[in-house]
Amino acid sequence: MKKMQIFEPAMCCPTGLCGVGVDPELMRISTVLNTLKKNGITINRYNLTNAPQEFVNNKSVNNCLKEKGVDSLPIIVLDDEIVITGRYPTNDEFVKLLNIPRIYLGVKPNLVNAKIKKPRGCGCSGGDC
Repeated sequence: MKKMQIFEPAMCCPTGLCGVGVDPELMRISTVLNTLKKNGITINRYNLTNAPQEFVNNKSVNNCLKEKGVDSLPIIVLDDEIVITGRYPTNDEFVKLLNIPRIYLGVKPNLVNAKIKKPRGCGCSGGDC
């Protein structure tokens, strides 16, 4: 299973969903991560306020911050490699990066365009009813 980590800017709480004005993108990310967790996929999420040591311990993240500054946050790390900086993954990117079915994000398959096989004839042997 792939290992994903999200390194986020400083926030007032671990999810950033506190206070009066909730950022819709943080709400989406929290929802996605909770849905993935229900499907057995855990993504480690660190913000600069609550887990500064994680930023120090991860050399790639530390170097990225030194070179590009805090504007590079959030930093998305997949299997110890930085794959996205400055934004969160889209739902489609989560699916592709983690190599998981879309249903893991609560997306039901599109059956509108699915081909449905219709039975031939009446189903009687030899076509005689």
